[in-house]
Amino acid sequence: MSTTGTPQPLSCAIFVIVAMSLAGFAHVLWLRSKPSARFHAPVDFNLTLGGQPVFGVNKMWRGFVVMPPAAALSFWTLRLLHDSLPAWIGAGMWDLSAERYAFLGFTSGLAFMVAELPNSFLKRQLGVAPGMAPRGRGLAAVFFIVDRVDSVLGVLLALTLMVPVPVQTWVWVLLLGPGVHWLFSAWLYRLKVKARSL
Repeated sequence: MSTTGTPQPLSCAIFVIVAMSLAGFAHVLWLRSKPSARFHAPVDFNLTLGGQPVFGVNKMWRGFVVMPPAAALSFWTLRLLHDSLPAWIGAGMWDLSAERYAFLGFTSGLAFMVAELPNSFLKRQLGVAPGMAPRGRGLAAVFFIVDRVDSVLGVLLALTLMVPVPVQTWVWVLLLGPGVHWLFSAWLYRLKVKARSL
């Protein structure tokens, strides 16, 4: 655990990715559960702007219900397990209480979900149907990248506003995080939760 206030960059990136991945597993399990159907309503309340949905039917409350508390639990658990973790991972953690870690996790989970909304809004205004890729290779390539990094950027920004996050950690998370995000998207597609895997 960092005693200087700033964690080791690569170790910090791995901590963030592991913590958010654990929350991601909980997210997938929740989306496959029957109780999640109670929160199937879209976050935009089916409102429209310019004749298009604000975010679309795929952005539902059920994701917001689980991701923030799941991330809070994963951050909190890793803090409690700090002394049992490899020293190189511990070097990437902040010297904070378990309760503060839970708050960091909750905020990161919320940021993960909120950061996807601007991308969805833009696609709806361009007439792209929820769950579908834009037509045209150029636009599809742009949104493929944005789809992978929007949530990652949200988490990094939220953490940076609360604790010291090295610039190198941003680089590592942006290099490694989108790949992990894609794996979860592919998993959700195989489970028939998402309409497409990319």
